[in-house]
Amino acid sequence: MPQPLPDTLGALKRSGYCPRSVKDEMRENLIRKLQAGERLFPGILGYEESVVPQLVNALLARHNFILLGLRGQAKSRILRELVGFLDDRIPIIAGSEVNDDPFHPIGKYGRLKVEELRDETPIDWVPREQRYVEKLATPDVTIADIIGDVDPIRAARGGHVLSDELTIHYGLLPRANRGVFAVNELPDLAGKIQVGLFNIMQEGDVQIKGYPVRLALDVQLVFTANPEDYTARGKIITPLKDRIGAEVMTHYPRDLKDGVAITEQEAWIDRGGRPIQVPQMIKEVVERIAFEAREDQRVDRRSGVSQRLPITVLESVLSNAERRAMANDAALVVPWVADIYAALPAITGKLELEYEGELQGGEKIARDLISRAAGATFDEYFVEEDAEPIVEYFDTGGALQVGELSSADACLKGFGTVPGLVELARTATVSQVDVDEAASLVVASEVVLEGLVAKRRITRIEAGSYARRKDRPRRSPGQGSGGFAWTQET
Repeated sequence: MPQPLPDTLGALKRSGYCPRSVKDEMRENLIRKLQAGERLFPGILGYEESVVPQLVNALLARHNFILLGLRGQAKSRILRELVGFLDDRIPIIAGSEVNDDPFHPIGKYGRLKVEELRDETPIDWVPREQRYVEKLATPDVTIADIIGDVDPIRAARGGHVLSDELTIHYGLLPRANRGVFAVNELPDLAGKIQVGLFNIMQEGDVQIKGYPVRLALDVQLVFTANPEDYTARGKIITPLKDRIGAEVMTHYPRDLKDGVAITEQEAWIDRGGRPIQVPQMIKEVVERIAFEAREDQRVDRRSGVSQRLPITVLESVLSNAERRAMANDAALVVPWVADIYAALPAITGKLELEYEGELQGGEKIARDLISRAAGATFDEYFVEEDAEPIVEYFDTGGALQVGELSSADACLKGFGTVPGLVELARTATVSQVDVDEAASLVVASEVVLEGLVAKRRITRIEAGSYARRKDRPRRSPGQGSGGFAWTQET
């Protein structure tokens, strides 16, 4: 049976508890995790060889640090997982607003309590989750929000003069004492607030309403920022920048496998209704949309393309597939490539466009990105030369129309009219053994068709509707090795 926690200062002394700074605490817990082979940042994928080692070095060095990266690179999530390096709970003087260490109180309230009650000073225990404080920096944040302000009502009720420390209503930073204080988008803080942070980091003091207050805070300070703002010409004051120990650069997934794993982890897939099966090809096409967008000259690279794009696209794709399953009373929900086109609103809202992109419009660019993503997936699974019979079918006037809400069997019947299409699709479905066979063939057939569209061999009139490109001459059956002869379209 676990022993009860000490509830007075005397009992805490007898327990053998030894106080330590929050940075020493995090360092020692990190070392323990490293030696035990524990995963340091569960749920953070793709950073194992880049970001995580730099974070480990910063924590081992007891540095305050900043994460520099574009939106959607898990910066805030990393900061919130720092809680895992704190002790399960720590003792504080009961009633203290600044988590006063019973052995070394920094606030006047805590000092008076210890002077008055000595070993009978009551103790509370604060869990690790309450030792993390986060603030989103905005231009309207004040010193009172971060540091604190004089509370006239408290002064009147307690009979204190306004300059008395007991009249202060503490802000977020003092309340994070003996914990982690995180500021998101640091350069958006006004200069005078940055000076306040600098003073706390350097001297441990601050002036509130003209009265100097000494706060020897024990805090792990962590920040996030966009690299473009965090420069000598940006909105960050140099003395504060100089006292941040480490700058850790985050990044988007560097390979498709990591991107797919992140999207699959974060997206809402298990919806508690009909069983859902997501073919690997669909996962890859959705993820490649983000990869293509990050390289597109029409998309603002300084703003970035958030990892939230493929996450929300996949969720929208599943919703359209659910709608089709309900229309056909299907037992399974399996998304198709056609469902990705139905998810255009989830793409256009995530793209910040350059001038050229604004002229073309977000929807056109989103369609282009889907087509290129499908083309890259086609190259992964198929060889273009194997699709020549399919191209010949459309060149000779063939067309294909598949309804958006058609069943898998109906789609396969339509695809079966195109010579060689289903047969070619079948060569790539062996990697999708966990997906319904008919739906798997539909998806693979769509990828073949979309790949040929991306390579400008055929054209897509709309989702599910394909025909010969108008800039290709019509072919008619003829004699010879090719079996077809070229004719000019009227």
